[in-house]
Amino acid sequence: MGEENSDYTKNFVDLRRHMWIEGVEVELRRLIWQIAVVGKYISAKIHESNRKLAGFKNVYGDEQLALDRISDDILKSQLKFSGFVREYASEELEDIIKIGTGKEKYIVTADPLDGSSLVDTNLAIGTIIGIHKESILDSGRRTMVAALYITYGPLITMIYSAGQGAHEFVLDREGEYVLSQENIRLKEKGSIFSPGGLRRDWIPEHLKFVEQLEKDGYKLRYSGGFVPDINQILIKKGGIFTYPALKKSPQGKLRLLFELQPMAFIMEQAGGLATDGNQDILSLKVENVNQLSPIYIGSVTEVQMAKKILSA
Repeated sequence: MGEENSDYTKNFVDLRRHMWIEGVEVELRRLIWQIAVVGKYISAKIHESNRKLAGFKNVYGDEQLALDRISDDILKSQLKFSGFVREYASEELEDIIKIGTGKEKYIVTADPLDGSSLVDTNLAIGTIIGIHKESILDSGRRTMVAALYITYGPLITMIYSAGQGAHEFVLDREGEYVLSQENIRLKEKGSIFSPGGLRRDWIPEHLKFVEQLEKDGYKLRYSGGFVPDINQILIKKGGIFTYPALKKSPQGKLRLLFELQPMAFIMEQAGGLATDGNQDILSLKVENVNQLSPIYIGSVTEVQMAKKILSA
């Protein structure tokens, strides 16, 4: 019995231990852990959900579920008293807000509940987080130091990166985030694609790109949720997600600050790429919190092919 416990302890790597082994600085790993714990609270609220809309609209004019507002309130209140966060920006708020004394190290961006409109159909949804040390506006520099997302599906999983690879954890029955995959690496070329937007609204260059994927035998895998679609590319070790420029919406639909930057950070750490079709997502200058951008994100071969076709 003693030997079994010893082996279990030896092989058991939870999130806190993993970050310590990776050498993540103390304050950053405490912040990541705190956000991971918030994911447990949000998960509990999802399971309590009665599927009812709250009757509000967010700053983008989208219908807000009660869960959106609750998730944002939970995350904001936890970070407010963390001692590590001086500013907070969320897809549910109109602007960046100060939540600390001004002396804390980090700025956190959040999509507290991405894909919440899928709750009533029981599809996977998620939370997306970016962690920055410097101002997130008016900078073409890479200011992100860590990113993570939590997927609420049949399993509750979290993939995080603090700049030393991308790592997956699964929430176990005891409420611990246990290491599932370390240093996830994408293949040079995948076999699945997830295309957002209506085909009739695509610009000609993007249509040509998708037709090439179809010609090459790529399988269509699209859930309508950004988190689960990115997650499948990482877990399947390849492929591409895209939400392109549209004829009437040249900047696409997804938010640069809250959705695209954190996912680009993680994808690059897994050996992939993320671009708007021209520039790397992490090199784009963020001019306002509402900024949108087209996105091509995934394996190197597919993203480079997209850039080549779009530039032509």
